[in-house]
Amino acid sequence: MSKHRHTNFPAPQQNWRKKIYEIIYEAETPSGKAFDVALIICILMSVFVVMMDSVDFLNVKYGQFFYVAEWIFTILFTIEYILRITCIGKPIKYITSFFGIVDLLSIIPTYLGALFPSARYLLVIRILRVLRIFRIFKLAQFIAEGNMLMEALKSSGRKILVFLAGVLALVTIMGSLMYIVEGLEGANEKFSDIPTSIYWSIVTVTTVGYGDVIPMTILGKFLASIFMIIGYGIIAVPTGIVTVEMRKSFAKNITAEACSSCSREGHDRDALYCKYCGIPLKESALG
Repeated sequence: MSKHRHTNFPAPQQNWRKKIYEIIYEAETPSGKAFDVALIICILMSVFVVMMDSVDFLNVKYGQFFYVAEWIFTILFTIEYILRITCIGKPIKYITSFFGIVDLLSIIPTYLGALFPSARYLLVIRILRVLRIFRIFKLAQFIAEGNMLMEALKSSGRKILVFLAGVLALVTIMGSLMYIVEGLEGANEKFSDIPTSIYWSIVTVTTVGYGDVIPMTILGKFLASIFMIIGYGIIAVPTGIVTVEMRKSFAKNITAEACSSCSREGHDRDALYCKYCGIPLKESALG
């Protein structure tokens, strides 16, 4: 029996749309692998062009070349974007997905920049050109383990939010306390108000340590030392939460195969139906 997944495309569009789908979305077929490799190379080259174009002396010397190369990449990515929308059963699912938005953001700056040729809009064009760096995020869809990591982060979301709420309460209390010790009596003008003191506590608990605000009193230094030690323990908590969820995700034996209707990945290897839209993943699922 055919290994290709079932699609809900009406005939006679079924064959050519399915073929395009297999090339673009199927990472395990020869044509799909070749497409992914070619796309990765184009993404890296386009990002390289954007970065080199931002260097003034290179822009003066090779600006025309960068301009032409950018339009070539933009046209290629536009064709890819249109094909991705064309070959899936529910285009709106892809358009509103994370990768769909990234794909759109990676091509519109070039077109928008062409609409503002006036000299007074040069700054706007510069900003739009920097937005092309979004193309680098397109690389994430070629890493199968990335789906497992995203799944782990989603599962950890509520626990991490509760943890962050606790940290926020802690830095607020600690910042207020340091304001009383350091700033209230004028002992240290750096701790001039509670928001500044909370800023210090955030910098301290995250072990960043800018050094622009530092305690001067003996009690302040003692409290800061305790807070620094607490900071090391705090950093380990979210790491442990995500690690546990990652182990659960790996244990699920998730595949990188994409649904032919909504283009979403992250299904169990023995799944028969898409867990996002319910479309059968394999023809064998049709019975």
